Amino acid sequence: MAGLPPRCGENAPMQTRHSDYTSPGDASLSGPTVTPYPFADGDLARRLERTEANAAARFVEARARVFPQSGAGWMEFAGAFALYDGVDSPVRQTFGLGMFDPVTPGVLDEIERYFTARGAPVLHEVCPLAGVALAALLHERGYLPVEFTSVMYRPIHVDTGHTQTHGGSGVTVRVIGPAEADVWAQTSAGGWGEMPGASGFLRDIGAINAAREDAVCFLAELGGEPIAAAALCVSPGEGVAQMAGACTLPGARRRGAQLALLAARMRHGAARGCDVAMIGAEPGSASQRNAERHGFRVAYTRVKWQLTHA
Repeated sequence: MAGLPPRCGENAPMQTRHSDYTSPGDASLSGPTVTPYPFADGDLARRLERTEANAAARFVEARARVFPQSGAGWMEFAGAFALYDGVDSPVRQTFGLGMFDPVTPGVLDEIERYFTARGAPVLHEVCPLAGVALAALLHERGYLPVEFTSVMYRPIHVDTGHTQTHGGSGVTVRVIGPAEADVWAQTSAGGWGEMPGASGFLRDIGAINAAREDAVCFLAELGGEPIAAAALCVSPGEGVAQMAGACTLPGARRRGAQLALLAARMRHGAARGCDVAMIGAEPGSASQRNAERHGFRVAYTRVKWQLTHA
């Protein structure tokens, strides 16, 4: 849920193993270059998980600077990032548990104390490549699965999306300027307004993103008016561009704004040294289908576990 932007590093793309399959989705969001897909293995999973963890950590750090009374912060336990952005924020959980170092009951004790001391529920988003033993340990300790996320990916390059047209819709996309954080936040709030309990979180996003040196926020406009918003997160050293926070105002949907935002962000990420884009979606949802249409594959399904008793 790192849902909102990043430091765009100067790093060259990491070398990865690839399959020789190319997706039909390349036809709609690719230029003349066809890039092979990395295998959906442990190496890729660690890149994706660290990208999301880094983006969430940068968001929490910005929250702490803008709203010091929030108590926002994060700590690393056995390679996993435990993030606290406030009791009501969706950014209060771990990422990367079991992907970098072994997880013991003692490690879980420390993480659980970290969250319970702050009055927050204990939540872990766990990649299945962390192994069955970790799932069994969580179950033994009273955790239950409460959410699933399809973690999706595709290769990108600087030509990605250049041949894409938008049916004469007139939609244009641009990176916002420093003084436009409120416009971006208002557009985002309007697009996500149907999501229960999101108003407080969305109200603060503009100020938080403005404080992030790693934030890259995009607006889609029609006739000079903003109709959709999205963000891009890039993890230094991982070579992964995370698509995040995309939404469209209800009255402007089905006009190609999200496709235009997706293409612009992938090109931007590739220009900053990324060779892979990632996105998260609810399994089987319209968002997942749309991502698949444009070349994204499911790398794995991540499970969010919640401690049911402390």
